[in-house]
Amino acid sequence: MTITTLAVLVPLLPFLGAAAGLLLGRKAPGFVRPLAVLPTLAAAALAVVVAVRQGGGRAIGAATELTPTGSVPVELALYLDGFAVLVAVLVGIVASCVQIYSTAYLRDDPRYPSYAALISLFTSAMLLVVYSGDLMVLLVGWEIMGICSYFLVGHYWETEVARAASLKAFLVTKLGDVPFLFGLFALAADAGTFRITGILRTVADGGLDHPTLIALLLLAGVAGKSAQFPLHTWLPDAMAGPTPVSALIHAATMVAAGVYFVARLLPVFAASAAALVVLAVMAAVTMVGSALAALAQDDIKRVLAYSTVGQLGYMTGALAVGDRGAAVFHLLSHGAFKALLFLGAGVIIHAAGTNSLAAMSRMSGLAKRIPDAFWTMTIALLALAAIPPFAGFFSKEAVLVAAEHAALGESEIAPGAAGWTVLLSGLLTALLTAAYATRLWLLAFRGTGPEVADHGRQPLAMTGVLWLLAVPSLGFGLTAGYLDGWFDGHALTPTLTTSVLGTGVALVGGLIIYAAWRHTTALAAHIPIDGIVAHPDAEGGQVEAEAIGLPHPASDPADPGRLLLGPLHRHAAAAFHVDAVYSALFVRPVRAAAELVRFLDREVVDTYVHGAGAGPRLLGAVVRRAQTGNVQTYLSALLAGSVVLAIAAVLVAAGA
Repeated sequence: MTITTLAVLVPLLPFLGAAAGLLLGRKAPGFVRPLAVLPTLAAAALAVVVAVRQGGGRAIGAATELTPTGSVPVELALYLDGFAVLVAVLVGIVASCVQIYSTAYLRDDPRYPSYAALISLFTSAMLLVVYSGDLMVLLVGWEIMGICSYFLVGHYWETEVARAASLKAFLVTKLGDVPFLFGLFALAADAGTFRITGILRTVADGGLDHPTLIALLLLAGVAGKSAQFPLHTWLPDAMAGPTPVSALIHAATMVAAGVYFVARLLPVFAASAAALVVLAVMAAVTMVGSALAALAQDDIKRVLAYSTVGQLGYMTGALAVGDRGAAVFHLLSHGAFKALLFLGAGVIIHAAGTNSLAAMSRMSGLAKRIPDAFWTMTIALLALAAIPPFAGFFSKEAVLVAAEHAALGESEIAPGAAGWTVLLSGLLTALLTAAYATRLWLLAFRGTGPEVADHGRQPLAMTGVLWLLAVPSLGFGLTAGYLDGWFDGHALTPTLTTSVLGTGVALVGGLIIYAAWRHTTALAAHIPIDGIVAHPDAEGGQVEAEAIGLPHPASDPADPGRLLLGPLHRHAAAAFHVDAVYSALFVRPVRAAAELVRFLDREVVDTYVHGAGAGPRLLGAVVRRAQTGNVQTYLSALLAGSVVLAIAAVLVAAGA
């Protein structure tokens, strides 16, 4: 088979698996798990073959026109470059791990058939985005992912929180998709085509008439899909979905789509220095704000959710300084260890009986109960904290190196202001990332108190996946020097300056939180368990805990994050009240306007409608009373009417 034929099969196989799973889910339940796992595994294997055959060499393209559309045709096009084939491998591997993990995690869930089919459809849509060479076809996959996320986040639809989280995810991402669609049309109008290769040629020739406007419109959609400030609020609440869904969304699909889109069309954004500065500021605010929020969360899944927002900020920061190689390198590295973190968190939640870090800190022996999750989570957290030689160190250093070059004026694309913004915020975020990663590890695995209940060993389908993902989390960064061909020939190796700075601030962050933990552990020994109070922001992740019969999360007043943040902790725990601001500026006015429309419809419009019906009804009642059927009555009325008309005629004649 040709490489293009294999590439077509990669998104097609999960799609066919999803369709078959939906059709046979109830009629033949025995086929549900094979239909969920095997097509996704086959797609992952084919993605690896495509990557090997492409080899990081010259981009491969193929296209066929779907239908004549006038001046701007829409084509079913493939565009296979180094970025595309590597991201497709990531999507295939993570999706396969999620499907295998889910066979054990949701083995007793009656809605597993539809869940597995939606996961396959989600995977197919992301692969379509990755391989597509036409923006309209890419948009199809982009929107299918939004629909799938709505159903998957709301999997536990019996609970109000899950329903609200799924609706919020859908609406916030669609809020960004509206200007994104306008941006696509404006871009196609300037370039005369939806083909990515044609657009890039137009940009190279200076043919874009409105580069800043187009870039800013597209950035709105990217901010919504990739959970960047100010459209990031949906992602932490999406923890109401099952843990495998969180792993898939955070590691390989949905949020990765926005970063990948900017990387694919980076010359469009680089055509406007203002757009790059906006992107840099957006990345900086996202990185620092989400890291502070993660340091204050009690729910283990919300910590990881805000971590994802911050790591996506690193990727958009790399794009803001014009280095798409560093951005995609960190996307691949992050995908491996973030999938591992979420799937490991699912094992911890089941073993601990809660998703509250404060509650876990009151338990001992959790690491011994789940040794597979303990060791693999340790590897993933070290990668997240960017400690060498783990994968996160190399990819995060690549971002900092790119920012350093831009800050020193060595970049031909990005302004120096964007470079300094990304570099300084990236170093501060590295310190905070190491702090909340260390806090999570200490609270989850170094707790004191009664031993955690023994629920037996976790299924092999869950623990085996953890070790599989631990391999790239540990060693993927070491391939940096060998993957230059896939990244436009751009070197991704770290420099001494950024290595010392990045690792130094990470170690400082870890040591600070460790010292705070030692202090709060001594303090917590004097606080009774009854002193643990319910956390106000733990509802999102608690939905899953309630679905499997776990207690409500709690917030320990002796939390080291509380000690470190001080007065800022309350605001960080509430994610700096961005949701409250949105509620005051948008939600409440819209609800008030809806109530006004409802009142006008009920009290004004309905009054006229009822009046229009009441008048004829009253007239009919009067006429009906006159219809007695008595001939003498009719003759008398006729005579009386004649007399009245005669008198009126006489009066009129006399007046004339």
